[in-house]
Parts: sequence; structure tokens; C-alpha cells
Amino acid sequence: MADATRPQNLLHQLQDTLTEVGVRPGSTLMVHSSLGGTGIGATAVRDVLLRALGPDGTLVVPAFTPENSDTSREYRRMVEGMTEQEKAEFRAGVLPFEQDTTPCPTMGALAECVRSTPGAVRSAHPQTSFAGLGPRAAELLTGHDPHCHFGEGSPMARLYEADARILLLRVGFEVCSAFHLAEYRMTPPPSRRTYRCVVEEKGNWIAYEDLDLHDGDFGEIGARVPRDLYEERKWAGGRVVHIGVRDAVDSASSLMSRYRR
Repeated sequence: MADATRPQNLLHQLQDTLTEVGVRPGSTLMVHSSLGGTGIGATAVRDVLLRALGPDGTLVVPAFTPENSDTSREYRRMVEGMTEQEKAEFRAGVLPFEQDTTPCPTMGALAECVRSTPGAVRSAHPQTSFAGLGPRAAELLTGHDPHCHFGEGSPMARLYEADARILLLRVGFEVCSAFHLAEYRMTPPPSRRTYRCVVEEKGNWIAYEDLDLHDGDFGEIGARVPRDLYEERKWAGGRVVHIGVRDAVDSASSLMSRYRR
């Protein structure tokens, strides 16, 4: 009987946890999550989040698609061990990014659930799009510069301006994509590099330049963010952190500017 009631109990606990960490109705909340091992479906978690935000709140998730870029770690993992001919054939068959239909499997079940919910809005970047539900989703996600992952031409900058919040649900700061905006605001700024991805149709690979992004030290940066800037609890055996986008970005930018040199 206990096993049968566990998912429902966890959902009630999640609702309480969201209140405890300070998620408030009417806010804009960007969620990074991992639900593996909880036994709870993404739809149920989405609904708890939407109830916590209320009708005036907006839920945003990363809907990144690194699979369609041969400059991404995910793509390199997929072709690892292939012969050169196999790699060429694989590359030729990569599907182009389609804003309304391309899934985002590497972002987790909740992100894909939000992206595919009727009425969801998705930004148009072919590699690092965001998806959202709520009254501010279109305002925050429309107009994503296709040559800007997380900088001033991206939804991340708009989330900063909107004083949005971040929820890390059973994940750590190592996946906190707001830290990428901090990279654009470092002094001095990092170097730039070339990115490639497929758009419009198979075989139509495009190249563009943007910041040389690096997330290998995000966990270390998160450990240095002042503890009084965020609330933390446990849920379903994992960490839950709630922090403002501005606090995350400003702290990370200062830290990066000091020690990444």
C-alpha cells in the first residue's frame, strides 16, 4: 500500500517544498530538473509547478537540441566509434531543427513535457531554445537571435530583465544555464568560436560564430555563490534550489571574471 501511495505523497511534498523555498504565484520560473527514480510522471510535476505559479505565473524550461549540431558534446558522443564513412552518412541524415516539433530528449522528461504541451511557446534558436507556458511566455521567448545562445539577444537576458527565478529540481548548479549569460558579461569577455547545425532541411548545415561557452566549472561556481542568495531543501532524495536569475548571473559573472583568466 505504501508503494502505491508514494507518488501522490511525493507530489504533496513537492508542493510544500516549492512553498518553503519561496516559489510564489505570479512569478516567472525557469526549471532545470531530473525526475529519474521518483516514479512520478512529468505531467504531474508540470501541473504542480503550474499550480504553484498560478494563472499569472510563467513556467520556462530549457529545450536545447544539441543532437543536430556536430560541434556539440552530445553529437560527438553519438558518433564515437564510427568509421569516417559512417560519420559522414550519419551527418547527412541529421534532421533539421523544427521549432514546433523537434524534441529535446537530453533536457529530461519535464522539459519535453512542457515543450509538447498545447499552447506552449518555444524560442527559435536551433540549438539552445527555451519553451514556456503562461502569460509571459511569448514575450520572453520570441525573437531569440539564431546566432546567440544565451547572451543579450536570447531569452536568458529577458529572464534576467524580468527578475525571473530559477528552480533546480534534483539537479545541481552544474546545469544552471543562467551561468552562460554570466559568461557573456565577463570582463574581459571570452573568445568566440564557430558552431554548426542543421536548419530547414537535411543536409543544410549552417555555421555561425558565438561565444566559446564552457560549463565544466558550473558546479564549482555554484558552490561559491553566497549561501544567503538562495533557498535549498530536499525532495525525493535530491536537492532543490531556488534562486533569482539576477543573483545567479551577477554572482557567477563576478566569480568568472576573477578566476577564469
